[in-house]
Amino acid sequence: MDSLPLAPTPTRLISHFLKRPVQDHGPGWSALWDSNNSDLWDRGKPSPALIDLIEQQPLAFSPSTTDGRRKKALVPGCGRGYDVVMLALHGFDAYGLEISATAVAEARKYAAVEMSRPQEYNFDQAQSLTRDVGSATFIVGDFFESGSPRFTWLILAQFLCALHPHVRPQWAARMAQLVQPHGVLVCLEFPMYKDPLQDGPPWGVNGVHWDLLARGGDGVAGISQPPEAATDGLCGAFQRVQYFMPGRSYESGKGTDMMSVYERK
Repeated sequence: MDSLPLAPTPTRLISHFLKRPVQDHGPGWSALWDSNNSDLWDRGKPSPALIDLIEQQPLAFSPSTTDGRRKKALVPGCGRGYDVVMLALHGFDAYGLEISATAVAEARKYAAVEMSRPQEYNFDQAQSLTRDVGSATFIVGDFFESGSPRFTWLILAQFLCALHPHVRPQWAARMAQLVQPHGVLVCLEFPMYKDPLQDGPPWGVNGVHWDLLARGGDGVAGISQPPEAATDGLCGAFQRVQYFMPGRSYESGKGTDMMSVYERK
C-alpha cells in the first residue's frame, strides 16, 4: 500500500499565524516587526511591475490631475516604504499606511535617505526622474478603521495576500470607501500559483481580486464565510480596465504574477 504524501511543513510566517485568531492578525504583524522578522517578506526594493506601469503609460498614470493638482496615492501595508518613495519620486503625493509603529519608523528612515539620493531601482528609465517630486508620508494606523480621506489614486502592491480570507469582503468595501469616483486601484496579484485553500500568509489570490472588486463576491473560494464578514454593500463598485502579466516582477512571482487596474465607478 502506498503511503500518503506528507503535508508540507509550514513556513515560519505561516506558523506564526496558524493558530492565531483572525482578529489578532494585526498585532501579529506588529509583533514580527518588533522582533526584527520583516525579512520573512521584505523584498528590499519597490515593485518593478508598478514602476513599469507608471513609466510606460504616462498619460494614463500621470501624477497630476488635468487642473495641475498632484494626485494622492495610498499604499496600505507599505512595509519599509519602497513603493511609497518610488511613487513620490515619480511625482505623486504618496502615503504609506502601516499597523506597526516599528515599520513606520523604518519607512521614515528609509525615505529620509532615498528621497535625497534615490537608487536606480526606483526607475526603469533614468530620464523618468522628474524634478517635480512629490512627498512621502507615513502613518501608523489600521486600514479597516474609518476616517481616512478619499484618494485620487490608490496603489495596492501585495496587501491582499497578507490578509486572512475571512476579511476579504471588508477589504473590498474599504477600498470602495477610499477611492473616489474614477479613481484608480492598481493590484499586483501574488501569489497566483498557490492553492487558495492552502494556509497563509501569503494566501493564494487567483481570481480573488476580480471576484471581490468587480463581481461583488466574497473572494473566498470554497471557504465558509463567518456572519461577521458581511459588508456594507459597496463591493462590486469597480470595473477592471486592464489585466496582464507584467514583463518585470519580483523573482518569487515572476511568470505567474498578474497586474490588474480597476476604476472606481
